[in-house]
Amino acid sequence: MSGGRSQSLSVNTLYAEYHGWLHGVLRRRLGNADDAADLAHDAFVRLLTSSRPLDHHGARAYLSRMARGLCVDLWRRREVERAWLETLANRPLDAVPSAERQTAALQALVAVDAMLKRLPAPVAEAFIQSMVHGRSAKEVAADLGVSDRTVRNYLSRAMLACLRLQSRLGLDNGDPA
Repeated sequence: MSGGRSQSLSVNTLYAEYHGWLHGVLRRRLGNADDAADLAHDAFVRLLTSSRPLDHHGARAYLSRMARGLCVDLWRRREVERAWLETLANRPLDAVPSAERQTAALQALVAVDAMLKRLPAPVAEAFIQSMVHGRSAKEVAADLGVSDRTVRNYLSRAMLACLRLQSRLGLDNGDPA
């Protein structure tokens, strides 16, 4: 590997030179070789769809940054899965949805979580306080130290993001999943 080379590298070259390194980094970070293999694969799939030409230094930095993000996504997804499984475990057996509906609900929860993480923190917080905890705009405004009008704007932004997500997931036609 010559560090001074600045020409663009092919994905084959990048894979050959960096897959082992990336898998090792992910395995140490996650403590699981299978999860590391999955995320290394995902990182290279994303690299394939990237339009950025990368040299050796840029490729390593890009893959390292992507690996951190993929780990955070995995941990967040598992946190949502744990909360969903706890919710199911606390329901009476006759109120537990079918496996198909459970899977669809989990996918929707993960998508909502990802959507909330992309929103500015005060917008997501206002939405969660209002929709999940049933708090009024006035109560949320007092907690966040902003005006009622600002909270209403935050809620409008969050609802627009929800509508976009609903449309993207194909849930706007009345289908359960």
